[in-house]
Amino acid sequence: MYIIAGLGNPDRQYEGTRHNAGFDVIDRIADKYNISIDGRKHRAYIGKGIINGQKVILAKPQTYMNLSGESILSLVDYYKIDEETELLVIYDDISLDVGQIRIRARGSAGGHNGMKNIIAHLGTQVFPRIKVGVGEKPKGYDLADYVLGHFSKAERELMDEGYDHAVRAAEMIISGEMSEAMNEFNRKKKEGE
Repeated sequence: MYIIAGLGNPDRQYEGTRHNAGFDVIDRIADKYNISIDGRKHRAYIGKGIINGQKVILAKPQTYMNLSGESILSLVDYYKIDEETELLVIYDDISLDVGQIRIRARGSAGGHNGMKNIIAHLGTQVFPRIKVGVGEKPKGYDLADYVLGHFSKAERELMDEGYDHAVRAAEMIISGEMSEAMNEFNRKKKEGE
């Protein structure tokens, strides 16, 4: 079984913000595989389904971003999964261009408070993740204001493509194709691609 968790903040005011990119990817996966995310357990909205023959639980923690680890740890413990091989976390990254994705099998939080909290709760940073680029904070902007802000129309188009890539990457990862996913999506985009 795989747990695919997308990070974000609950409440309508945060819908469509940069910080909710993880939630948006989970919604795309749920739509594609007809998985209803209507259960409420482990301080998250969850839905169960099958992707490429693999049982999955889609999760959207409702603890607010900075406490995401509370929900993730509860899910990992309850379903007795191995976070190194059966957990996938999807979240926003300001160090990547809008719509670009980056896949990692492990790593630090890189300054992301939701990931810091997950790593602290799990006691490890060895678990797969997909980072979805939301663009660098412009000079003079407050970071919190930036990540809680909405995308422009042009950015939304790039994010749509990024979300589709993240869905494809997630499918590959849970099918045991981590290195293939990294090879496909971690390369730098060339001009005109």
